[in-house]
Amino acid sequence: MVATVGDHRAEVTKVVCDTFRLDPALVEPDAPLEELGIDSKGRIKLLAALEIEYAVTIDLDLLDRFTDVGSVAGVLAEVLGGGTEERR
Repeated sequence: MVATVGDHRAEVTKVVCDTFRLDPALVEPDAPLEELGIDSKGRIKLLAALEIEYAVTIDLDLLDRFTDVGSVAGVLAEVLGGGTEERR
């Protein structure tokens, strides 16, 4: 079974909240990461947190797609679903 974006939104929200100490009630799936105070350095920190949490390698080229929680969940679904990125 291939993982879908919806499967990972809650998980990504938890990682975002834990990593950046945010209130989960304030994190909307379609809110831009910048509105949550997550800049380009923060996106790298988020990528690293996801790699640790899921024991995967996420290509830095995919960082441009980290625009909101939903898009991050989409990238994660691709990685976990056996896309071009490798699983450790």
